[in-house]
Amino acid sequence: MKVLLLLVGAFVLQEASAFAPGLYCELESCYDVLGIGREATKSEMAKEYRKLAKKWHPDRARGDEAKKEAEIKFRLIATAYETLKDDESRADYDYMLDHPEERYYHYYQYYRRRMAPKVDIRIVIVVTVLVISIIQHISASHKFKEAIDYLSREAKYRNQAEEMAKERGLLSDGGAKGKGKKRRDKETEKEEREAIIRSIIEENIDIKGGYKRPSLWDTLLCQLVLLPVTLFVYMRWWLDWTWRYTIQRHEYDDQAKLHLIRKNMKMSQSQFSSLPDEKHAEFLREELWIRDHFIEWKRAKEEEEKEKLAQSGRFKKYRRYMKNQGPGQISFLDE
Repeated sequence: MKVLLLLVGAFVLQEASAFAPGLYCELESCYDVLGIGREATKSEMAKEYRKLAKKWHPDRARGDEAKKEAEIKFRLIATAYETLKDDESRADYDYMLDHPEERYYHYYQYYRRRMAPKVDIRIVIVVTVLVISIIQHISASHKFKEAIDYLSREAKYRNQAEEMAKERGLLSDGGAKGKGKKRRDKETEKEEREAIIRSIIEENIDIKGGYKRPSLWDTLLCQLVLLPVTLFVYMRWWLDWTWRYTIQRHEYDDQAKLHLIRKNMKMSQSQFSSLPDEKHAEFLREELWIRDHFIEWKRAKEEEEKEKLAQSGRFKKYRRYMKNQGPGQISFLDE
């Protein structure tokens, strides 16, 4: 009998030592707060919680002292129920009761669960990617519209579009062709004419760079979906490059030369592709894939830009100002 009492006392002492301020129900057992055992089901737990919550609700208390006591008790009951109704939280709490010596681990588990976001992080990532992709597509559409607006006002492209529209029978010398016999007012005719010209320009223009035609393939979502394919293509290209030009020492073809030129110029693929074909041909004639040739070409271009700047009237005026009135002898060019 004494042995049994000692064992029960040791168990109670072990469980009591697991309680700590700031953890779950602090210095009380959440099971004792609800008046249930550790084997209680969720339905039994909910039944006891509703009964205790009704009994200790602060609105039922009379007097300030009783109200304060009821508020403390009600918060404790709610904390006990919130701890035990969730399976994962209940498992952590039971583990704390069974392993009171792991005090710091229990603090970590408790506050990790409390501070963790309630929403699944995977949902947050997916929603974020979708929002970024939508913003990217809207921004690209806006930039493309700005480019079409500009080209529609340029006489060169506008005249070409009008000629193409007349060849297709979409425009007459007087304006847009209408199917009805009723004469359209001038404002409507002008709007139709502008819409036809814009559609012709959009259909035939090839804009590269930051103002190119918007595409869903350029959004973050599609890029992430295609990432495995992109990595595979890059690895295949790298292996092919290494085998052909590093190991076998083959001569560079035009595509390889343009790649080296782009690397020398430190330009992105989209920036380099947006340059006209005449520029690419000029780079190849200058043999800019050879590093020494590129350095010499770059130096010559810089000197040419300096010469143009020196001939600029505004720059000459600025230099005279800096020489006569400005603070010190500051100049971009040697005298």
